[in-house]
Amino acid sequence: MTPMSLDLGLIGNGTVASLVDGAGDIVWGCVPRLDGDPAFCSLLGGAGRFAIELAGAVRHEQEYLANTPILVTRVFDQAGGAIEITDFAPRFRQYGRMFCPMMLVRRIQRLAGHPRLRIRLTPTCGYGRAPRSVTWGSNHVRFVSDDGEPALRLTTDVPVTTVLERSAFLLEDTVTLLLGPDETAQEGAAAIGARFQAETVAYWHDWVRSLAIPFEWQDAVIRAAISLQLNVFEDTGAIVAAVTTSVPEAAGSGRNWDYRFCWLRDASFVINALNRLGATQTMERYLAYILNLVAEGDAASLQPLYGVTGTRDAAERIVDTLPGYRGMGPVRAGNAAALQEQHDVYGAAILAATHAFFDRRLVRRGDVELFRRLEPLGDAAAARFDKPDAGIWELRGTTRVHTFSSVMCWAGCDRLARIADHLGLAERAAHWRAAADRIHDTVCRRAWNPRLESFTGTLDGDTLDASLLRLNELGFLDADDPRFAGTVRAIGRDLKRGEFVFRYVEADDFGPPKNAFLACTFWYINALCSLGERDEARSLFEHVLACRNRHGLLAEHIDPTTREQWGNFVQTYSMVGLISAAVRLSIRWDQAF
Repeated sequence: MTPMSLDLGLIGNGTVASLVDGAGDIVWGCVPRLDGDPAFCSLLGGAGRFAIELAGAVRHEQEYLANTPILVTRVFDQAGGAIEITDFAPRFRQYGRMFCPMMLVRRIQRLAGHPRLRIRLTPTCGYGRAPRSVTWGSNHVRFVSDDGEPALRLTTDVPVTTVLERSAFLLEDTVTLLLGPDETAQEGAAAIGARFQAETVAYWHDWVRSLAIPFEWQDAVIRAAISLQLNVFEDTGAIVAAVTTSVPEAAGSGRNWDYRFCWLRDASFVINALNRLGATQTMERYLAYILNLVAEGDAASLQPLYGVTGTRDAAERIVDTLPGYRGMGPVRAGNAAALQEQHDVYGAAILAATHAFFDRRLVRRGDVELFRRLEPLGDAAAARFDKPDAGIWELRGTTRVHTFSSVMCWAGCDRLARIADHLGLAERAAHWRAAADRIHDTVCRRAWNPRLESFTGTLDGDTLDASLLRLNELGFLDADDPRFAGTVRAIGRDLKRGEFVFRYVEADDFGPPKNAFLACTFWYINALCSLGERDEARSLFEHVLACRNRHGLLAEHIDPTTREQWGNFVQTYSMVGLISAAVRLSIRWDQAF
């Protein structure tokens, strides 16, 4: 068997998401939602999988249907037989609302010859602890968990005994497999599968058609945007950082984390990227998610991350029932970073909400009441900007006064000042401008290092941090400020390895980092653009694009030597970086032809 890699395709619908390998094997998929128990967990060494095996297979091809997350796998056997597997999760508007059930659809069509198939459907429960128990009827198979998770029902026009016994059968035409909630289907599997596919194709084509994409790298941007949308939990508007847990940041590093949570920082970047492309509904739903968090809890103790339903509980535990990606454990469920102090989250929440006050496309625009609800976040930012925290990189062994956290606190106060001015609240505008100026002065005085000719990663520190590449994009420094140019040059000198930029290079709780954080390279590209160094930026951008997997997807980290991707997948930070850099670098439509 080929060793597991991240050369995977992502399918999903905002309720569930799955990863499919090049042979058409579903290797990862959580139910009943994005953060649930992985019924399919072979990505992390478990027994849960959903494979469609062609006898004598010798070759595979795989691609997405254009402008959709519908994945097509073609498999060819040694005797001239061939099949086509179409995988998707239904998503379309029905009865005035979004229909995105806990369902995967697999349609298998004969293309040539006399292909013989075997279906191996073995969902597990308890993070791979045990197979689900099985019951069946005339046209369905039920997979029942022993730990209270919802039962799964396979509705199919394949003989039930063939599925149960995993016996081979000759594919004459087309068969359909619907794996979803334990509900009786009102139509035949074939009719449902065909209708759901047509509706889902139409939905995604309309969604993509509404995007304002750059002229260059259109396919890359469209694929990135679709992938980001699949990380949005439809029910609440929360945005998960990735659909996986515990894919290590580097081989044997122990840097294995659960990313199936909504980081306020990451989500604000996603919102900014999608808003640039015109996908405003995602922003509106996420704003409602944030405001619910603020209303439910104390704004002065905002967590870095929350569950997709808004729960504060993210208790971390080691899962001993899964060996891990390529056997590289530990596998974790939950993330203890939820308990950390990360002061940049106050600014991140305000930045995400700022769009509502200035974007006139929105149905529900920001008003004085919303501004009042955001002010406690600004109070927390103003009070904590110079206090130690775990920082953007979530250090577990130490706390410091991180410059990026301080700058994000400044950004929160700065945006509140702009919002207040926009609303005609002169006294509040003056208050927040004074708070922002105080933070700005402190950061410039304590984080600028004349010896390094750069801002440093911590106040009064002497080390660099790639998050400082965002100083201009956040508005903290003008592009022509020599301190910004000095910071970019210093990071390029000290944190760049080959074509990739590391977050930092000094040892942390797990030793020195081995792989580069892909988003940092995109930040570097954007910084070069701001400095007018577009040729170098374009060259770096093209290089990173060439490192995507066959489907145009990116994980979190990359080995700067081998170009192999590592870390949780698909990573929103990375796909946001791709969109942001493409928008900055592309020639304008009115100059294109």
